[in-house]
Amino acid sequence: MSGAAVRASVLVVEDDPGTGRFLTDTLSGGNYRSVRVVDGRSALDVLGQGHFDLVILDLGLPDIDGMELLRTIREWDQMPLILVVSARGQEADKVAALRAGADDYLAKPFGTQELLARVEARLRRQEPDPIEVTLDLGDLRIELGANQILLRGTPVRLTPMEKGVLQDLMRHRGRVRSHREILNAVWGPGFTSEHAYVRTIVQRLRAKLEPEPEDPEWILTVPGVGYLFQSSPRLPRAGQPPR
Repeated sequence: MSGAAVRASVLVVEDDPGTGRFLTDTLSGGNYRSVRVVDGRSALDVLGQGHFDLVILDLGLPDIDGMELLRTIREWDQMPLILVVSARGQEADKVAALRAGADDYLAKPFGTQELLARVEARLRRQEPDPIEVTLDLGDLRIELGANQILLRGTPVRLTPMEKGVLQDLMRHRGRVRSHREILNAVWGPGFTSEHAYVRTIVQRLRAKLEPEPEDPEWILTVPGVGYLFQSSPRLPRAGQPPR
């Protein structure tokens, strides 16, 4: 690592020696501090002992299934950004990782510049510009300025990307936001075709915030366009009792 200031701390979870060296050398060249472990249990031990800004996680680990490790990390802590790197490059694999709590997905093989660009993009956008909005929606209270969300009085923890999507929708509440607009605002201009990212994060937000995630009250889908956050109760459908 050069004499420049360390930009962030990264935990690399990768059992393959060659890929592990490539990841840590690339991060070092980008002035990131990295610690590498080779299995899931070691990853959990290290995460329990210190703070990391980002976790780079390979799904093919020798002891714990990578998807299970991803879910376990998210049960512990919502804050580390998680970038999955995997030889599993199908869309279904990407969506499954996002649903389990990943923030980004990079299919192997990839080059030095692509990796550094992904890491830089994630870390640069992990704390979206705060907006001073307080909404009292009955059971749900959102205080973005205070970085606090309460559901029936219980704090709700959001990952950085969940927080970013919620802030973007609330910043433009009452207006429809397209997939492309949300992706550009939260993930960056290089991600505007990754519609699965937005769909999956919206599903995660609904699961955490909506009384009925399958029939959302606040984060609504506009078919063929995108999503909007409405901060007034939805009118009941014909034949449906008012809530």
